[in-house]
Amino acid sequence: MIPEPKQELLRSLPSITELLKTDTVVRWLDQHPAALVTECVRRAVTQLRQQVLADSAGHCGAQHLTAEAVLSRAAEFLKQATEPRIREAINATGIILHTGLGRAVLPGAVVDSIIPEFKGCCTLAVHRDSGERAERDELIEPVLTELTGAEAATVVNNNAAATMLVLAALAAGKEVVVSRGQLIEIGGSFRLPEVMAQSGAKLVEVGATNRTHLKDYRNAVTDQTAALMRVHPSNYRVIGFTSEVPLRDLAELAHSRGLLLIDDLGAGALVSLKPFGLPHEPTVRESIEAGADVVLFSGDKLIGAGQAGIIVGRKALIDRLRKHPLMRALRVDKTCAMVLERTLHLFRDPDRLKHDHPTYRMMATPMETLRARAESLAATIATTAPQAQAVLSDGTAYLGSGSLPTETIPSVLVKVSVAGMNASELARRLRLDDACVFGRIEEDVMCLDVRTVTDEQVPAIAAALGRITGL
Repeated sequence: MIPEPKQELLRSLPSITELLKTDTVVRWLDQHPAALVTECVRRAVTQLRQQVLADSAGHCGAQHLTAEAVLSRAAEFLKQATEPRIREAINATGIILHTGLGRAVLPGAVVDSIIPEFKGCCTLAVHRDSGERAERDELIEPVLTELTGAEAATVVNNNAAATMLVLAALAAGKEVVVSRGQLIEIGGSFRLPEVMAQSGAKLVEVGATNRTHLKDYRNAVTDQTAALMRVHPSNYRVIGFTSEVPLRDLAELAHSRGLLLIDDLGAGALVSLKPFGLPHEPTVRESIEAGADVVLFSGDKLIGAGQAGIIVGRKALIDRLRKHPLMRALRVDKTCAMVLERTLHLFRDPDRLKHDHPTYRMMATPMETLRARAESLAATIATTAPQAQAVLSDGTAYLGSGSLPTETIPSVLVKVSVAGMNASELARRLRLDDACVFGRIEEDVMCLDVRTVTDEQVPAIAAALGRITGL
């Protein structure tokens, strides 16, 4: 039995019919489906009703049950339902390729160039000269072969898919020899042995975790062997007493036995990383020149385009991949194809990457520029959010997303604190702010790494702190 005082309160709640006639809701109905608006209003009324029933201390009075109060709550529900869940964010984590934040930032010129295609039709799978149908990967092939020196190329939706397709098309029912030190696990707990099992190829492990020799591969070859496979450790490192066989030696062994050499490069560098302050990473061209028959790599790591798995190599082998039934299931859509092709064009002039490509620009930004940016952020915070304390500190950034896992990049941090608010709560409020700022916590201190922040984002970060400390 509901006590009479509570029944009286509940009767003061406006009805859904009345609320739907208010000017506020009428405006909502001009922009959103009636069913959605009605559901949000109903949820707000129901929540307030439950709040009254659960209130044993008398904190919920009639002033909390007005039409304005109900509609304020309904507005929050409507915002949650209609605001895109995948939205713009500011990456102040210092992780350049942050998987949770979409990995590579797409080059602005690339994004601007594809807006017309987004609004209309595009030549995704047609030859302009003949008007005949084309395979969508054929249109990206010329720039890939130009940059890598391979005879042919194709594209699927990620590098795990590339691995699956190559093994299924070229080694199903046959043995593939891999070093034990290269039986990697990639994101999402997908392991190479499991991918190989699904492809129908049979894994043959050789060597030890830390050392594998050419004789190990040679002794493992049988009349059931289809390929030798090298998996580059782009997301881990084995250090110390280690040894692995040079790719050129593997190629000579494979070809002397009539086998294929598959090289899974993972991150897939198209240019040397030394000019960007990082150690040399094997490039795709180097793999082709060393004798790999097929090379696999990602499109959204060191290339910095959308998610894709790229396969380059001998034309006869690429043709076999295109004809395999899995190819249609794994192919990319028009957005990925357009972004990839136009991003690849930037690699024709490596000297311009540090200016035109966000990933390489973040890698190459000098420390003096970072210090100036950090000082600007701290000064803007002092003006916009005086209740927040901002202190500069040297720090470390990372490439991220399984690329160069042991390599660090010097950076500058702005360490932010707010009296009465711990670092976790401050980080949460920054993420939930309209600016959607992601930082990192070190030793219980909120840190904003400016290597992954642009100068244009500095005012937005300070404004977010201003809103948070003004609550």
